Amino acid sequence: MVAFLRWIRSIVVGTLNGVAMFALFLVLFFGVLFVIGLSTGDGMPGKILLTLDLRSPLKDSAEASPLDIGERSPTVMDIVLALDQAGRDPRVKGLFMRVGSAGLSVPRAEEIDAALKRFRATGKFVIAQAQGFDSTGLGDYLAATGADEIWMQPHGVFATSGAGASALFLRGLFDKVNAVPQIAKRSDFKSAADMYMEKDYTGPDRVQTTALLQSWYDNATSASAAARGIDGKTFVSDLQTSPQFAEAALREKLVDRLGYDDEAKDAAKTRAGSDAKATTLSAYWKATQNSNEFGGDGRVALIEASGEIVDGTAGHGGLMGSDDVIAGDDLSNAIRTATADKSVKAILLRIDSPGGSVAASDQILDAVKKARAAGKPVVISMGALAASGGYYVSCAADKIVAEPGTLTGSIGVLTGKVSIGKTLAMAGVTADEIGVGKNALFDSAITPYTPEQWAALNAQADAIYADFTQKVATGRKLPLSQVQDIAKGRVWTGADAKPRGLVDELGGFWTAVADVKVLAGIGADQRVVFKRFPERKGFFEALGEAFSGSATGVRMMEGLAHIEQAPLAQAVMRAATEAPRGGVEMRATGLPAQAE
Repeated sequence: MVAFLRWIRSIVVGTLNGVAMFALFLVLFFGVLFVIGLSTGDGMPGKILLTLDLRSPLKDSAEASPLDIGERSPTVMDIVLALDQAGRDPRVKGLFMRVGSAGLSVPRAEEIDAALKRFRATGKFVIAQAQGFDSTGLGDYLAATGADEIWMQPHGVFATSGAGASALFLRGLFDKVNAVPQIAKRSDFKSAADMYMEKDYTGPDRVQTTALLQSWYDNATSASAAARGIDGKTFVSDLQTSPQFAEAALREKLVDRLGYDDEAKDAAKTRAGSDAKATTLSAYWKATQNSNEFGGDGRVALIEASGEIVDGTAGHGGLMGSDDVIAGDDLSNAIRTATADKSVKAILLRIDSPGGSVAASDQILDAVKKARAAGKPVVISMGALAASGGYYVSCAADKIVAEPGTLTGSIGVLTGKVSIGKTLAMAGVTADEIGVGKNALFDSAITPYTPEQWAALNAQADAIYADFTQKVATGRKLPLSQVQDIAKGRVWTGADAKPRGLVDELGGFWTAVADVKVLAGIGADQRVVFKRFPERKGFFEALGEAFSGSATGVRMMEGLAHIEQAPLAQAVMRAATEAPRGGVEMRATGLPAQAE
């Protein structure tokens, strides 16, 4: 027995020693990196050619992980902020960009296009190269028009042609398997759950989707034609011949040169100078952002929020970074902290969200209202999507800025469930339930609503819809009757939302910055230093939390176990997140992203 205890003791001591040695190694490792950083500045070359690959889908923003000692895929906000910094950096000579296969949405492309033109206005150059413009949508090409030169691989396919959308409807399947969808929506245009209730586009949703696509098409073709110096009608006529080969696109001046990626990059290197070093935009931004764009003395709080709105916390600052959600506790606390910070004169809130939880959305809106009541102006910069709950949290701000293509509005709610008790019976599976309390099984996925429960559900939807429209009317200083007319769950593009009073100004992030400078009393020519909220945790602080038994630690271990996920599993998870949950929600999902 004594020998056994000694053996156990040796294992425990050995394990603890191993942990201590690993911790000491980490301290020494990051200490060395810190010393090297102090001795070499930001570590960037003396002459830089930035490179950017825009051939994969982009997030609007994402919190960096303390474990991320390498590069991560850039977000839209990374690109916008990094290009602004690079425009002022004399070491940076230009940008070489790969484009063509991301299927960028029009509003994402509008933000990137504006960032590229702002960069070029400082005297830098941009060369874009595409193996092909694979999507028939307009976003990839619109982003490319922000470059000085567009190269295309010989014999590549130029498919850019228009804006389209498609939707999947499950009602026919549900009818065959005896599933019972019961979903109440307010109002006619609220289409997020139509895939469960309908067999094709409803009349209102067909009108809404056609208007969205037409707005995208008009704005994107107009902007692209202007950037290329082509008459608008001629440009549209050129797109009508797509798909076409690169040689035809060159004749029609849709691109400037034909060449492979190495040839285009060599041209960029020649223009930058033979001694220029190619450096990814992500690496450049990681090395320079803290010393230039952000600081503890920043007078403008920058808060970035991207994803579905959910209750509670997402554990911001963990080792694996945050989830792709906007958690009510996290965002409202970030706004409250910025409000309490005496050095902060105004708040710039970046929103990219389809909405979600009613309770969390209301919690965030309350924080925005209290910030304004405390004398801190709030300006909203909308990303590609700020609809339903995403619009709800924005409606009380001093200013709302949206891209012409931003999908916004969707002032409405939905609630309900899909009951599968009879479906299970078809497979020989029986389900039974026991509930104590009249409506204990109200949200049961087995049994449909009773007539009394259905009436109660609709009354709840009516009350929340009325509250939503009233808050929009108050926040936007519009007559309630006008809000009721433009609400009904309808999604608008920014271009169509502005004349209806739902947004104040069309433009991207830097348009919102100009507005916040005025409200914060910062001179028009004075540069803004942002103070980011919530403050990002360092490696060791996050490490301590991760192994403290907290939920963040659990998520970290789960993240390590699921780094690679099968596409089918991801598709199933996406479908699950869009399914009705039983409670009242403010979501706008299933919206068109690009031509398909």
